[in-house]
Amino acid sequence: MKFVILSRDGVINRVPVNGVRQPDDWVPLPGSLEALARLQREGYRALVTTVQPGVAGGAPRMETLNRIHVRMLESIRNKGGQVDAVFVCPHAADAGCHCRPPSPGLYEEIAERLKINLSSAYAACATVDEAAAARAAGAQAVLLGGSGVLAPGQEVDFDSLGDFVDALISGRVER
Repeated sequence: MKFVILSRDGVINRVPVNGVRQPDDWVPLPGSLEALARLQREGYRALVTTVQPGVAGGAPRMETLNRIHVRMLESIRNKGGQVDAVFVCPHAADAGCHCRPPSPGLYEEIAERLKINLSSAYAACATVDEAAAARAAGAQAVLLGGSGVLAPGQEVDFDSLGDFVDALISGRVER
């Protein structure tokens, strides 16, 4: 099986200044839903990771986060795509957890729960910490820059999820 692991914020959806706190705050990046549908048609399984430190402090609450993800999943399905699972780090930044990037715990959880070797999986990331976490767990990380999440001048592999998916499907992604 072919897997692509996608960071939620900055890869699939826009990142508002105050974060995605309500379902209406979740707005897809241009072309991201169509890119997910192309992955589906080409036989890739999509997984999503997200770091949500606000959950630890109650904003958003886990039930609200679930409603945000329902909106995301429905939007993806409406365009012909599918996400197999969403993996969340709900811990505060200072909690010292192993699942918050740049630690690889979220990716290791994916490998363990799905019984897959991440060396054949790609991870589309919006930040250098997410890319470092994916690489530390053995995945092939690519950094997307079209969301504006990266610092100015940071090197990116692809401008957008659509650009990455085009390259992946056409065999232009280097390992």
